[in-house]
Amino acid sequence: MIIGTHAVVFAADPDRARSFFRDVLGLPHVDAGEGWLIFRMPPAEVGVHPAEPDAAGAHELYLMCDDIAATVAELTAKGAEFSAGGIVDAGFGRVAHLIIPGGGRLGIYEPRHPVAFDL
Repeated sequence: MIIGTHAVVFAADPDRARSFFRDVLGLPHVDAGEGWLIFRMPPAEVGVHPAEPDAAGAHELYLMCDDIAATVAELTAKGAEFSAGGIVDAGFGRVAHLIIPGGGRLGIYEPRHPVAFDL
């Protein structure tokens, strides 16, 4: 039986990325030893989308929020940086992309669709 979801974020500077998840996002964590921190994530859901042939196998991770403008302001005040373009209306919701230090981007979005994590 499936009991949860485990996501992996690859980072060129994992210590900085772990500090970002711990200190900026404020995610609770356990210490798995040898520098590995495993973070508790909010409730989750998975959507399966069609892909262009060259993008098959690519995956994205988004954190959902209830007020993206307030969330962007709060995270910016904690030192987070966002991709150019700021908050974008993507139809299904409003989206912004956080820069993970040494680790690419992490999407956040305010959904307009019904959510599945409270089923």
